[in-house]
Amino acid sequence: MSLLRVEGLSKLFGGVHAVAELSVAIEPGRIHSVIGPNGAGKTTLLNLVTGIYQPSQGRILMADEDVTALSTAARARRGVARTFQNLQIFFNMSAVENVMVGRHLHLSDRLVPTLLRLPSVMRANRAAQEKAVELMRFVGLAAYLDAEADAMPYGALKRLEIARAMASEPRLLLLDEPAAGLNPKETGEIDELIQKIARAGTTVVLVEHDMKLVMGVSDHILVLDYGRRLAEGTAAEIRANPDVIRAYLGTQAA
Repeated sequence: MSLLRVEGLSKLFGGVHAVAELSVAIEPGRIHSVIGPNGAGKTTLLNLVTGIYQPSQGRILMADEDVTALSTAARARRGVARTFQNLQIFFNMSAVENVMVGRHLHLSDRLVPTLLRLPSVMRANRAAQEKAVELMRFVGLAAYLDAEADAMPYGALKRLEIARAMASEPRLLLLDEPAAGLNPKETGEIDELIQKIARAGTTVVLVEHDMKLVMGVSDHILVLDYGRRLAEGTAAEIRANPDVIRAYLGTQAA
């Protein structure tokens, strides 16, 4: 059973197809990458999967459940988490507090116990903090456990956002250009982290322009062009695909 399936998915903006009649399956426990030129529909696809956009047609299934009409929160409760192209960090919070925000699905939303600071609420908050510390260590941010977010370098903030997404304990993690703006050393750290996340059992969908990173980590690659599927397969198959070479990778990719 596929963890995620999109069937005949389309999204129009002013009559222009950002995604057009796309069908694809995401298998559990693998690293799937989505590549294509700017404007190919990659981020739109992530926005459709997470519920930020509603499709013009088609449907989205999570473990065979139709989630097309569900809210972003409902999809998060079913195990979908993501990061964004542009950092979405709370700079008025500490690093640990940023990660704790990602635990909101696992914390009580009852107002009275929270206001009264009942022992059960305090225990849950301590557990959330402990989990946040654990995740910061997992993503390689042990040196920033006492840091304020606004004092952290850009590369560390990229990993902090991944830690926050992981805090919801997702089955499916969508990473939108996690290596954008990073130097080669930082990109290598993201490469290792993506593989570490997959080994730990979380399925990853990666949108990325760094082809060295994509080709090195991906079990499966989907190539989009003008919102349509141009090709899909392993890294070796994508490198050798003449349509992909012409449309995107260039003659040097082969």
